[in-house]
Amino acid sequence: MLFQNVAVAGLAHVDAPHRVTSAELEDRLAPTFERLGIRLDVLRNLAGIEARRWWDEGVQPSDAATMAAEKLLGEVDVPRDRIGVLVNTSVCRDFVEPSTACLVHGNLGLAPTCLNFDIGNACLAFLNAMELVGSLIERGAVDYGLIVDGEGSRFIQQVTIERMLQPEMDERSFRKQFATLTLGSGGVAMLLTRRDLAPDGAVFRGGVMRAATQHSRLCWGQNHHMETDTKKLLFAGVELALETWKTAQEALGWKASELDELVMHQVSAVHTSTLCQTLGLDMNKALLTFPELGNVGPASVPITLSKAVEAGRVTKGDRVALMGIGSGLNCAMFELVW
Repeated sequence: MLFQNVAVAGLAHVDAPHRVTSAELEDRLAPTFERLGIRLDVLRNLAGIEARRWWDEGVQPSDAATMAAEKLLGEVDVPRDRIGVLVNTSVCRDFVEPSTACLVHGNLGLAPTCLNFDIGNACLAFLNAMELVGSLIERGAVDYGLIVDGEGSRFIQQVTIERMLQPEMDERSFRKQFATLTLGSGGVAMLLTRRDLAPDGAVFRGGVMRAATQHSRLCWGQNHHMETDTKKLLFAGVELALETWKTAQEALGWKASELDELVMHQVSAVHTSTLCQTLGLDMNKALLTFPELGNVGPASVPITLSKAVEAGRVTKGDRVALMGIGSGLNCAMFELVW
């Protein structure tokens, strides 16, 4: 969907405080690596992930999302009672019910009239929420919409490591669960509004989405267990991205040479380089966050965008491509004009 009247009024991220290196995880798993005959440095040399972040024990997804939202609201001059909708997009959740969004809504003290709900769509949910909130703003239903996400990888990585250290862990099961070790933690928030309320904000042009749900079982996860067919997921995801890219070229007039910053959902070195090669994109236009953050799920794209802005990589007039692929499979490509 394409928009005429939607802008970004604010964006903020928070990093989890504990840097956990891949070398630390590999050292813990050394007995299993040795027993199965797997090289010890696969996380660093194959996935390209040097570290990921963990929250303190007990920090919930709603806490991380609230921290990011409080940071954002402290940077913009927007009364909280003007926010008409709050959407949480995290894969991680405090509870099955109530929604994480309602916990964040209460933490922030938003108005009783502010809609609040979760959207779940694996690593694509934040982009889905941008389109949904953009639609509400475009038709005049709300003035401001807040999108939040809080992810935490500490628990699932700890229980996965314990499972991998068991003597019954075989090579096939190890490889299926390996992607769990690439996950990361973080919090992020974005405020969307009408263009007249944020005349200096980035224009959200909207974009395109495509699905290939015949691949819906290549990656699945619970809060304590995740399995991925890494090779098949990579090939299917890149194939879907190529189809989405072709659609974006038509709908948004995209040419690789005319995009100034590439903000991609980042999984690993192999995934990022393969995607850029397939689509003919210059990887120098992408801020690489996976080496230090790992795969932060649906928070990956907005956190990378926030860090790119913070680093001065994005300037007035730049065309910024937001590109995400989520288990399912689903793919979205949106454009912001800074």
